[in-house]
Amino acid sequence: MDVRIGIVQSMKEIDVELPKDADRDKIQKEIEASLSKDTVLWLTDRKGRRVGIPASRVAYVEFGTPSSDRVVGFGNS
Repeated sequence: MDVRIGIVQSMKEIDVELPKDADRDKIQKEIEASLSKDTVLWLTDRKGRRVGIPASRVAYVEFGTPSSDRVVGFGNS
């Protein structure tokens, strides 16, 4: 699962590829808790790297699928 985080006053986004077995609801609750308390949001990616984002700088959070699951081209869904 991918999490894309937009940063206030920045055109860049932070993309974090979480482990495949990550629980979307649990991650969402952790993000909501960090944002409501205005603390640092910490996520650990598939390779074990930790990413910290100050909650006050988060513009939006988007959940998606890993890039390997994305379909490219035309097709019927």
